[in-house]
Amino acid sequence: MGFRDLPSVDVLASRLQEAHGLAAPLATVVARDAVEAARAALAGSGRADAAELAEERARVLAARRPRRVVNATGVLLHTNLGRAPWSPDAAAAVAELAVRPHNLEFDLATGRRGGRLGYVAALAAALVDAEEGLVVNNNAAALGLAVAALAGPGGRVAVSRGELIEIGGSFRLPEVLGSVGVELVEVGTTNRTRPADYAEADVDVFLKVHPSNFRIVGFVEEATWSEVADVAARRGLPFVADVGSGLLDARVPWVSGPPPGWLAGEPGVRQVLHAGADVVVFSGDKLLGGPQAGIAVGTAPAIEALRRHPLARAFRYDGARAAALAATLEAYAAGRGHELPFWRMALADPELLRRRVEGLLPAAPAGSEIVPGRATPGAGSAPGEGIPGPVLRVAGDPEVWYRRLLDAEVPVVGAVREGGLHLDLRSVDPADDPLVRDALEA
Repeated sequence: MGFRDLPSVDVLASRLQEAHGLAAPLATVVARDAVEAARAALAGSGRADAAELAEERARVLAARRPRRVVNATGVLLHTNLGRAPWSPDAAAAVAELAVRPHNLEFDLATGRRGGRLGYVAALAAALVDAEEGLVVNNNAAALGLAVAALAGPGGRVAVSRGELIEIGGSFRLPEVLGSVGVELVEVGTTNRTRPADYAEADVDVFLKVHPSNFRIVGFVEEATWSEVADVAARRGLPFVADVGSGLLDARVPWVSGPPPGWLAGEPGVRQVLHAGADVVVFSGDKLLGGPQAGIAVGTAPAIEALRRHPLARAFRYDGARAAALAATLEAYAAGRGHELPFWRMALADPELLRRRVEGLLPAAPAGSEIVPGRATPGAGSAPGEGIPGPVLRVAGDPEVWYRRLLDAEVPVVGAVREGGLHLDLRSVDPADDPLVRDALEA
């Protein structure tokens, strides 16, 4: 192939649009880059096929377009698959507000401009017996806003060395909080931190972080929420608690019977507030089972400080998405928390799951079988805990089947474990079972 054989950018871009559905501007960029790469290779006495380069890049981009998938991994709150699925009420509320004007910052009671998300914040606070609430775009933002507002510029924040966590995307707590202008002061050790370690720290704010994505066991000691609150009260300093996962109440009153055993290590927002925290921050899209959000609840003076801080503007929440959060919180308020998709998955009856898995067997390759499995809450919640139930182990090469199911019309994401491909229907909406069957038969 010589320079004269290089395809036209316009012609190549047109092919990419037709074959992969790429938008015209993006197809043009891909085509141009491929032609330039091939030209550079030829200039260096190398070889490159511009069409092949463009096809591969277009295929990768098309696969990354946001689209529906079926989560059959058994990870109920899969960070890579959208975390908590929304309830039908939440989805309907967003669909209505997204295409129509709504009272985002308009007070219908007074007929004048009003504050943003007053109803949602007030409802969140009421559910956990807090004085005030505030909603921002995610929990990292809520935590950063809390320490920035309460410590002040250059303020010092005490945190246990055992709680210097790294969250998804390789973001580390010291880096996240350093970006909002505060200095972390490490107290205690990785495995043992006592109340006295906080008492001796020269700081402006006490911070305690629930390590929701790992556990330290063995020779350990941890200052409790109430112990840190007592030290903070004696010092006259604010206490910020990050419970992360968003379990509203450790008693789980929306579930019949005692709290599920896999929740034993998860603190409840209500209980941490009652222990004496001035501000508690948590996620909306984990155990709460709603849309992505960072929710801060606490005392009226503390929340007002957050509301007035300049970062509150940078972190403010989207109005349409607030409708989904409102619908989620209203489900808890009405005693219907168990109806939210996450809780339906987590509480699914094992016998009903077995019947659903049995329905897949005729579509699965010969030799496939039902084996015991353990679903996990996911999204950094209840680490090390599992929810037992039956799963389908697909016979054959697990990597081949994994890729084959991803190539289905509606991709099905399974999990390769113990030398086999496992499909766990606990994390699949029952209405999507036919999609799993279709993928197995394709």
